[in-house]
Amino acid sequence: MKKIKIAYWIFTALFAFMMAGSAIPNIMMDEMSVQGMHTELGYPKYFIPFIGVAKLLGVIAILVPGFPKIREWAYAGLFFDLIGATYSIMMIGKSAENWVFMVIPFGLGIGSYILNNKLARTRASGEHNFVDNAGLAIS
Repeated sequence: MKKIKIAYWIFTALFAFMMAGSAIPNIMMDEMSVQGMHTELGYPKYFIPFIGVAKLLGVIAILVPGFPKIREWAYAGLFFDLIGATYSIMMIGKSAENWVFMVIPFGLGIGSYILNNKLARTRASGEHNFVDNAGLAIS
């Protein structure tokens, strides 16, 4: 369980960092965010801070323990954001080099989600791995 927990926090921290890293410039209406979302993709300017706040709330929901249903919704919302962003970039005719990097946050998010579910199942079943004197795991 300890290895799963460590892997979960690595995937989750990197996923949260990437999502927050795009949310904060959106909230602040950074010039690059406006350029990308408004000028290139055609979204209205008022949408930019809205989506930034939504992403930031999703990141917080994933990191705060004790609210599994809200965490599920947050994962769904962040994946919808990633899917929408990838689709939008593809539909304006950008080449693959402009959207293929989206594999990274998708992979981190999927890894975080799967490991989160593994941890939840392990906790629910009461499984604990004990180590005997020889260092072998006993379930």
